[in-house]
Amino acid sequence: MFRSVVRGCGAYLPAKTLTNADMEKLVETTDDWIVQRTGIRERHIAADGENTSDLALIAAQRALDQAGIAAADIDLIVLATSTPDQTFPATAVRIQQALGMTNGAAFDVQAVCSGFVYALATADNFLRVGQARRALVIGAETFSRILDWEDRGTCVLFGDGAGALVIEAVNEAEAGGRGIISTHLHSDGRFQDILYVDGGVSSTGTVGKLRMNGKEVFKHAVQRLAEVVVETLAANNLNSSDIDWLVPHQANQRIIDSTGRKLGLSSDRVVSTIARHGNTSAASIPLALAEAVGDGRIKQGDLVLTEAMGGGLTWGAALIRW
Repeated sequence: MFRSVVRGCGAYLPAKTLTNADMEKLVETTDDWIVQRTGIRERHIAADGENTSDLALIAAQRALDQAGIAAADIDLIVLATSTPDQTFPATAVRIQQALGMTNGAAFDVQAVCSGFVYALATADNFLRVGQARRALVIGAETFSRILDWEDRGTCVLFGDGAGALVIEAVNEAEAGGRGIISTHLHSDGRFQDILYVDGGVSSTGTVGKLRMNGKEVFKHAVQRLAEVVVETLAANNLNSSDIDWLVPHQANQRIIDSTGRKLGLSSDRVVSTIARHGNTSAASIPLALAEAVGDGRIKQGDLVLTEAMGGGLTWGAALIRW
């Protein structure tokens, strides 16, 4: 039996930032309104000509550098994104090419804000059964390209960015308890119309813009995330007190706080980056992981719980012994 052990992580945020003061000049909103309802103070926006693959490539290379693993030794790339460079081919193969990889497999997965958890679960399953040895798992988004910049209910929420993990299959007996312990994925298509993009290749022939029923999304997020956290703990015979760090999808500070309270975790055990990043969809969890590892909060041996909910609706969680 193999366990997928995290060897390195990396992140990238575009240089351009939009503060809430900047947003006040674009739409009818205020800094107080945004902060009180979301916790967001600024977000990063990709430059003209800066594509999702560009963000992902930098995050991936940084993760490889931290892991001390060459790109040639990676045999799987799973990229979570809802904003690919092109309809096809997969954006993951552009990263594969840019890294100089000619072996293995590379593909995209699309589960919106739950995308990174879905990608991590997919790569973990490849490694567990021996179909791959080392994988790059990436979440990367340029959500600024699908926002309606006249819709104050959505354009203030999202930002661009990328984060990546390098995971390696290690014999379970040698892993020392480290690695991805379990993943839990769910979806319910009955609620697809509360968070979606109103375009598509086969339906309209256009890219479309993001549309959201904020109240309904908030209600489902609080419920579903609590459920999947309880499911994860129960599946592993753990209590919330066993968790060292909660690293949630960064959608809304109120949702993050609610999940932390349900777990009985103090705020200093919950990683929150939303104030500076906004909601970066599939990139938010790996961005938060990279920050918390980089500043020394998450250490080897820590038990880390990640969770997310996104359009679909999709939701899920992953439990990792760092």
